[in-house]
Amino acid sequence: MVIATDATARRQGVQPGLPLAQARAMIPDLHVDAATPDRDDDALVHLVEWCLWLSPLVAIDPPDGVWIDTTGCDHLQGGEDAMLGKLAAQLQALGYTHRIALADTPGAASAQARFGRTPVCVVPSGAQRQALADLPIASLRLDTETREALNRLGLRTVGALQVAPRAPLVRRFGTTMITQLDRAFGAVSEPIRPLTPREAVQARETFVEPIGTAEAIATVIATLVPPVCAALLARGEGLRLADLICERVDGTVQAVRVGTAAPVRDIPHLTRLLGERIDSVEPGFGIEAMALIVIRRETLDVSQTVGTLVAPDGARSHGADLSCLIDRLRNRVGPDKVTTLHPHPSHLPERSQALLPVSGHAEENRQARDRPPYPRPVRLFSPPKPIQVINLLPDGAPRLFVWGTTRHRVRAADGPEQVHEEWWRAPSVYGRMREYWTAETESGERFWLFRRGDADVTHPGDRSWFLHGLM
Repeated sequence: MVIATDATARRQGVQPGLPLAQARAMIPDLHVDAATPDRDDDALVHLVEWCLWLSPLVAIDPPDGVWIDTTGCDHLQGGEDAMLGKLAAQLQALGYTHRIALADTPGAASAQARFGRTPVCVVPSGAQRQALADLPIASLRLDTETREALNRLGLRTVGALQVAPRAPLVRRFGTTMITQLDRAFGAVSEPIRPLTPREAVQARETFVEPIGTAEAIATVIATLVPPVCAALLARGEGLRLADLICERVDGTVQAVRVGTAAPVRDIPHLTRLLGERIDSVEPGFGIEAMALIVIRRETLDVSQTVGTLVAPDGARSHGADLSCLIDRLRNRVGPDKVTTLHPHPSHLPERSQALLPVSGHAEENRQARDRPPYPRPVRLFSPPKPIQVINLLPDGAPRLFVWGTTRHRVRAADGPEQVHEEWWRAPSVYGRMREYWTAETESGERFWLFRRGDADVTHPGDRSWFLHGLM
């Protein structure tokens, strides 16, 4: 029996379910590989675990699908279209042939992914009935006997089954078929059971009575964090990404994800990170179990600095960095929203630094804050402000300058520092340079001025002056 085919075989009429002898009769030189169901199942589990980068709620959709609950995750990837595009590109890079569908319900997404006309489909919210109407009844994940019986009755599409009287169908086929139809349309909820990564560091608590208050959830978090940190300590690792899974009494699951900029296993810090996300938990009719699962971890030294924002007063370290604050801000506003200035390979002041996401490593942040070898202003103007300057000699220091309507008399000036334009970026600036001066006025203010000119003294340029920054 043919289990799966590639595009070339399908174009020549070989479809899954066809007897192998008939397939060989159709294509004598057909290349056949023996099926390995165990290896396929293991590969599918690996793929589901890989999808955890996108959402904390991922599950297997047998026999060859993956369910991903992307609720609240699309904005982190730039929207639904950008999220699907990124997912498709990464799957293609891994060598997977894929079809992707995004819908309000797992049933509708599964139907469109397997039987839809396009490889990537987004079903508008609330439009499951219209989107599934033309799909075959096999898209409802019904057993073979039920599908064949419905085909004999002339009910070959979801739309035909939708308008058919329900009572006779229930008497003949039972409630399973109608339940699958209602699940696809969203009339009946279909919770997915998220997959827990193999060899994951985790802790789980079940409750005799469901909980739903913020205080109770905080108490459970304080119970889950210590064993997870102890397991990480035994492995010599720290947490980088973790999911707090809340299992509700109605069978649905809600996940809260937190990440850190650097490996962490500090109990007060992790407890506070998770506690700040309690307001995003919707307990519904109650939570009957909670689990803390470490999704990503990295090697961490035995010694770890306790952040001053969470450590007791007596235990605060003078060398503590801002890792705690960075993690809190990253989880609150997003990892890409917390940035710092990093050195950039350019000697032009406006290009010498770049805004990049801040790291949780104190050494990297310290290097990012290191000053250049020459004094630089705390504020740069973009673009530089044109000014009028009076100096005694053509190449001499400024003695007085006018910025806007204000005259500034210079008491002392330091310079010039010559900075050449980067001609490899634009050939038109070849030979141009700037002469920077630090000017202190009689009122004690310090300004960073430069004179624009050319390196060739025979063609000195326009020699115009600009105010570039405030010292």
